[in-house]
Amino acid sequence: MEKMLITQALDERDLLRKKIMDKINKAKFVDSIKRNEEVVKELRLTKDEFKKRVEAEYQQIESYIDRYQKIEAAIVLSNAITKIKTSYGEYSVAEAIAIKRRLKDSEDNEEDFENYLYDTLSEQYDDINLLVERKNKELQDVANNMRLNILGKDGKNKDDRPLDVVDAYVKENTTEVVDPINIKKLIDELMERKDKLKRELDTAIKVSNATTFIEI
Repeated sequence: MEKMLITQALDERDLLRKKIMDKINKAKFVDSIKRNEEVVKELRLTKDEFKKRVEAEYQQIESYIDRYQKIEAAIVLSNAITKIKTSYGEYSVAEAIAIKRRLKDSEDNEEDFENYLYDTLSEQYDDINLLVERKNKELQDVANNMRLNILGKDGKNKDDRPLDVVDAYVKENTTEVVDPINIKKLIDELMERKDKLKRELDTAIKVSNATTFIEI
């Protein structure tokens, strides 16, 4: 049984991935030969030499894949049982990696719900405030016309009571934003929480990988 740190396992896994792909891409598994010749066309080896070479390369590729799978399985098992803590709760390393992947900033990341929620909240908040501002400006324009009609061209009126009607009209018809969840505060908290969680998960995963051993 071999023991190694997760960080070492991750490095070897990445190296094995590269080795496997390079070996497969460079290997020559089949060749051709004329009946009247002793060597295969491309590699210029005898049939026996070529057979030994192909078998050796294929065996090495299989060996690399087997090693890769054992390391990957040990990492997956460790990630499933190793716990890390954040200010937002405790997660397994596997859960933390999944969360980090979900929170990754990317235009094609359909699982970044926080960003989508942030954008939706921001858009609705801005739209409703513009609507309210426009409606109230229109109301003030109407009110100003009402005052002009009441006061007349000279702007004089002995009785102020008719103007009270205009003020009451404005008060009753003023448009207000209805914001039960305090969107402005929420959108700030949402991004702050997301960024903080990403930082904490990243740090905790790195620490865990550098201190946790696996056996293969």
